[in-house]
This record gives sequence, C-alpha cells and structure tokens, in this order.
Amino acid sequence: GNLEDYEETVKKAKEAWKVWADIPAPKRGEIVRQIGDALRQKIKVLGSLVSLEMGKIFVEGVGEVQEYVDVCDYAVGLSRMIGGPILPSERPGHALIEQWNPVGLVGVITAFNFPVAVYGWNSAIAMICGNACLWKGAPTTSLVSVAVTKIIAKVLEDNKLPGAICSLVCGGADIGTAMARDERMDLLSFTGSTKVGKQVALMVQERFGRSLLELGGNNAIIVFEDADLNLVIPSALFAAVGTAGQRCTTARRLFLHESIHDEVVAKLAKAYAQVRIGDPWDSDTLYGPLHTKEAVKMFLDAVEQAKQQGGSVVCGGKVINRPGNYVEPTIVTGLPHNAPIVHTETFAPILYVLKFKEEEEVFAWNNEVKQGLSSSIFTKDLGRIFRWLGPKGSDCGIVNVNIPTSGAEIGGAFGGEKHTGGGRESGSDSWKLYMRRSTCTINYSKDLPLAQGIKFQ
Repeated sequence: GNLEDYEETVKKAKEAWKVWADIPAPKRGEIVRQIGDALRQKIKVLGSLVSLEMGKIFVEGVGEVQEYVDVCDYAVGLSRMIGGPILPSERPGHALIEQWNPVGLVGVITAFNFPVAVYGWNSAIAMICGNACLWKGAPTTSLVSVAVTKIIAKVLEDNKLPGAICSLVCGGADIGTAMARDERMDLLSFTGSTKVGKQVALMVQERFGRSLLELGGNNAIIVFEDADLNLVIPSALFAAVGTAGQRCTTARRLFLHESIHDEVVAKLAKAYAQVRIGDPWDSDTLYGPLHTKEAVKMFLDAVEQAKQQGGSVVCGGKVINRPGNYVEPTIVTGLPHNAPIVHTETFAPILYVLKFKEEEEVFAWNNEVKQGLSSSIFTKDLGRIFRWLGPKGSDCGIVNVNIPTSGAEIGGAFGGEKHTGGGRESGSDSWKLYMRRSTCTINYSKDLPLAQGIKFQ
C-alpha cells in the first residue's frame, strides 16, 4: 500500500468505528468469539503460512495462531466485565463513577517474528473495548497479514458489519511514519526494535498522542547452586534456541553460579548438539532458519565481537552450509557481565554464559542492561524467590521462577520496563490502555454542596 491507500483506509476505518462503537460490549464479544472460531478452522493452514513466510517451525506457527484464538476466548469473557467503580462521594446527593469509553482508532504495527499473535493480542482486546483497528504488519510477512485480515473481514461482513473495523495497510516505513504522525490514530501500538520504537514514541508524543511500546529484550536466566538441573537444561535450551533466537523474550544471558558453571555448560553443549535443524515444515525439526540474510550477517558480526572481547565459542558460531538463512545455535563463555556485546541485543541464537558468586551481584547484573522485559531464576530457596520478586529483585516486566524467559501466558499483562518501552498487552488490566477514562459526578439532589467543604456565597 502507498500513502493514498493509507489515507483511504483511515477514512473507512473511522467511519466503521461509528458503527462498531454503538454495539454493546457483550455483542462485540460475540463477534470476537466468531473470529476465534474462524481462526480455529484454519489453524493448520495459517500456521503453515506463518512457518513458510517467517521461517519458524510448523508447531510454533500453529501455536501462534492458537495464541490469537486463546486471546479471543479471553476477550469474550472480558467483554462482560470491563467497567469502572462507583466511588463514595463526599457530597450528599451526589454519585461519583468511572466511565470507560473506547479511544477510537487503534493503529497496530507488528514485527516479523510473531506475525499473527501480536496483532491478536491487540485487536481482540481493542475490539471488545469498542475500537476499530488499522494494522501494518511487517513488510516481510505481508501474506500472513492479508490472510488474517481476510478471515476477520469475512466474520464481520457475515454479521453485516463493515470489514473496515479491522483494516490493513501493507507497507514499509512510510506507512509506519504516517501512522505515528496521524492525529486520527487515537492509540498506536508498536512492536519492534528499541531504535525504531524510540522514533515512533517521539513522533506520537510530539502530537500528544498515546503509544503502547513493545520493544527489545536482553533477557537473563540466573541459575543458583541449589537449582534442579533437570529443569535448567531444557529451559535454557528452549529459551535460547526457540524460534532460532528471534523472540523478544529469548534468553541471551545465562548466569551460572561458579560452583555449577562447568557442569551446566557441558550438559547444555551436549543438548545443543542434539537440536534437530532443518526444514520448518518437517515435523521432526526443532530449529529453522533466521528470517533474513541481514540477520545472518548480524549473527556473524556478534560472534566475531564476542571473540574479540575475550569470549570462547563452546559450540556453534558458524553459518550452516545449506540453502536458506541457517546458522548454528551458539554458546559463548568467558565474557565479563558488562562486555559491550553482552549488553547488545542480537536477534539471533547466541547465548552468553557468565559466572557469578553472590545473589546481590547477579541481581544487579540482571538489571544493568538497558532493556527490562523478561527474567528467570532457578532456585529452591524460598527467601531468595521472594527477594527476586521484590523491590530489589528483577526490574523486568516478566519475572519468572524455575521456568524459562520465553513462553508467556495470555492471562498476565505482557511487556517490560526501561528501553523495552513500558507497554502492556494481552491479560490482566491491559484493556485499560485501549480505553479512555472519565471521572463522572452526578448531582441528583436539589442542593449544590462544593467539594472540600468550600463555601461560595
């Protein structure tokens, strides 16, 4: 799409919103339920398309569509529950209530790595709140964007509603910039790199708009000496190697207590050697290609920098000699916790393994990177667990114990702090971001008492 297409689409979406906003929230929930059912019916073919276009393995592609289905189910229940409190008024004969209304048009810009699920988190919740959506997916996954939009449009049109309630413009940075600068975009949800997210945030803020940012992560797993290694090895493997290291929640730093460092590295290297690499459509494959040639170059550059900064490549580190953007899943040891490459998020399957001695220092090292998305510790110490969850523990939006950094559930709010952007999507009270709040006072008496006991006579 070009900017003329964008202009036409915004106008259609704004018109469609007038229809959608008048529909009661539970009825909107019923439409979202039907969208979930329509996705269920096409889950395998859509999962195949995700696998083909993005490159993730087939089961992950299907899992991503399942996530959208699950969010639809969640949103259906939410459509009967959203609302504000009735608050006690200090003035007799007065009622004080909170009213929540839709913001209007929600722009959603998503990244290549989750071309279905992230739009699902946003659109299902935004829709039950009474918003129309305008989506710009990643330019490299536009077939997925078109397929998902067609599925949604059919449900809307079958219910005699305008398909433009969920509009799509495929395009590049020109469309994204137009969305960020457009005052008709009442909320802009952006998922992508911290670098681009900062530009988007500044453009939106310049017009006093609202943004929801889901940006980078430099996530750590911390393993203490009392950890159950039967949990640690598969967790670290999945978190570091899943989606070929292209999740914002991918584990990039693995802090090991010095007493178990060598044992864990040996076991992890053995597990890495068993990872089945191949065609993402093959049911036996656990690990597919990177998304682009540029990602392969970034991988090689990061491995070279890690070596120059004193790291040792335990396994991996090379491009695989086969068609496609395949690289070896890689483990690097021997770097200090504050090495520049360790503080750089490379969107590739490179895991930096680092030694620590004390709880206090490793909690500080977890928090010292600019991003604050996901974090995990492995321990059986109850006191340590609650220190980790507390004010001097992890500063991330996702704080885990004895599970990996990746694989978040939809029921909780998803997002992070600092350079991760501060946004929250999906569960908990994330729906509030898609609505505007009004504090309403109703005088049902015949008097006019003022607040704080002020007399004005």
